[in-house]
Amino acid sequence: MNHFQRKRGVLHAEAVPVEELARAYGTPLYVYSTATLTRHWKVLHRSLAGLDHLVCYAVKANSNLAVLSLFARLGSGFDIVSGGELYRVLKAGGHPGKVVFSGVGKRDDEVAFALESGVKVLNVESAPELARISIVARRMGLRAPVALRVNPDVDPKTHPYISTGLSENKFGVSVDEARRLYALAAQDPALEVRGVACHIGSQITTVRPFLDAIARVLSLVKDLGKQGIRLGHVDVGGGLGITYADEEPPHPDEYGRAIKKALSRFDGEVMLEPGRVLVGNAGVLVTRVLHVKESGRKVFVVVDAAMNDLVRPSYYDAHHEIEPAGAPRKDAEEIVCDVVGPICESSDFLARKRRMPRPVRGDLLVVRSAGAYGFAMSSNYNSRPRAAEVLVDGDGARLARRRETYADLVRGETPEPEAERFRTPRR
Repeated sequence: MNHFQRKRGVLHAEAVPVEELARAYGTPLYVYSTATLTRHWKVLHRSLAGLDHLVCYAVKANSNLAVLSLFARLGSGFDIVSGGELYRVLKAGGHPGKVVFSGVGKRDDEVAFALESGVKVLNVESAPELARISIVARRMGLRAPVALRVNPDVDPKTHPYISTGLSENKFGVSVDEARRLYALAAQDPALEVRGVACHIGSQITTVRPFLDAIARVLSLVKDLGKQGIRLGHVDVGGGLGITYADEEPPHPDEYGRAIKKALSRFDGEVMLEPGRVLVGNAGVLVTRVLHVKESGRKVFVVVDAAMNDLVRPSYYDAHHEIEPAGAPRKDAEEIVCDVVGPICESSDFLARKRRMPRPVRGDLLVVRSAGAYGFAMSSNYNSRPRAAEVLVDGDGARLARRRETYADLVRGETPEPEAERFRTPRR
């Protein structure tokens, strides 16, 4: 469920007509619903009632400060993959003791920032990373809280670019490697073993892959316990999918029941890292039609949003429903068209071979399910300023991120940089 519904034929974000938001803030425009974000977080949280758990929102899905602040007020933890995401979480009022730091390539300065901030745990994904974290912790006179991210070699049946739990993926360590590394970590005075983590992918639409991964992780937990290494938490990752078109992912209640049953005998905390399922259908991208172009048998609806604003269709061939913001014209001819942007790339499209009422210049179109990996993956390609972001709450709205200007595009650059001389070492 989301709070983008039609009233008298006009699409509203909660109680605000989308057309009014476009008039006030311009286009392209990302619009998020406070009610939807809140409901999604609470439903997932309640689905695990009775289980000692922590919901750690995956910041990479949507890192706007207003979104992070809302989740922080709800009591959420956060899953981060960079020092920049940690900075955002702290700026938004997130508690560092509820932060999980994941990712295969943490720099030493990012590890130091995490340790001095007091994050809950660092998810370690390789032997070299474990060694570097130990070195940084010793330099700082601290003990680093760590968990190993185990790659359970489970196929999540999703897009190959967002599959992370197979042995061929770059993420995590094998179960056998994890046993060896836990033994090393348990003997290292600079490390504090906290738990174990896994994450098998994104946009997963069945419960079975999660349960298969958990079973393999729990087998490891049991083996380590026999060796005297007790793990205080199991992080089951994220990846629960949403409906973009005709997908039928499990409801969070079904997911929660399955997770609780699978972990009913685990004596410790359970953590999860939802991202898309919380924010995906809580946001839309609003774009204005520039003109309709006909080329032979092809019809192109050219809009002011582009692949720099929403790269998912070009990158993943992802499907997003697109509809008029206003009441559809009764006399509008139905056409089959490609919805494309102004970027100088043939891959610049938001939809292909899409059936819709023929729009005219100035009409507003709404791209659904754009709250996850929309603005977060946007860029300045073709020197296009990035879109504004708005958070709607009931009958009001606030600007969560202003639209970039041309001046923003060149901030930090200079047309005539001063040269620095570097002395070549003698051999």
